[in-house]
Amino acid sequence: MTQETVDQTGSGLVLPQYRRDDADAHPPLLSPGYRSTVQRAPQRPLTYLPQRLTEVTGPLLGEGRLGELDHDLTRQHDGEPQGQRIIVHGRILDGDGRPVPHTLVEIWQTNAAGRYRHAVDNWSAPLDPHFEGVGRALTDDRGRYRFVTVQPGAYPWRNHDNAWRPAHIHFSLFGRAFTQRLVTQMYFPGDPLFFQDPIFNSVRDPSARDRMIARYDHAATVPEWALAYEFDIVLRGRESIPFEDEDDDE
Repeated sequence: MTQETVDQTGSGLVLPQYRRDDADAHPPLLSPGYRSTVQRAPQRPLTYLPQRLTEVTGPLLGEGRLGELDHDLTRQHDGEPQGQRIIVHGRILDGDGRPVPHTLVEIWQTNAAGRYRHAVDNWSAPLDPHFEGVGRALTDDRGRYRFVTVQPGAYPWRNHDNAWRPAHIHFSLFGRAFTQRLVTQMYFPGDPLFFQDPIFNSVRDPSARDRMIARYDHAATVPEWALAYEFDIVLRGRESIPFEDEDDDE
């Protein structure tokens, strides 16, 4: 990743400064169509906090912290979950297109009926006793990750009249340091609910919205077993994936 280096500590320590992304590639903190942002968006100008040593160092996210089946959400219980089995795979890239190896990728999602296993999700869709909806993996030397899961369902969320969230999977990524975290959502091609979803449409740049939609990958589809979707994530620069408020749990 192209960086500028600046001594921000006054002690001779040189820390990286990353290029800024296109503002239209990310949703604004205040998006009135998404009602909860009205309550939580900052009311005062943001304060710039320069990087210090603690921001570029921190806990290591190594292989020892991952379970054997963390990447396969269909084998974490005694039985298989209901729904269409899918493979979600892709690469994590920096702003210059270079792979980001050994970075932690976490996902969470609804089950096939569109329900989260969460205390505040109490709509009438059934819970699946064989599906937690949470997975994690480390990218390999080439920045690649792979999950096996089920196709998530859409769900109502009362943001506006007849409001339904399109099917999506939440992604959380950690970069070169523990404090470099990105949270985004992956959508599926051809979803009929895009037109009325204020979270998806809060990204003003149409090309940036398209980067949140996975590509159906027939070559990676396994015959008589699972469909496959490819979802590459660029962390910085003009092709970066839109990111969101980390408190967003919809």
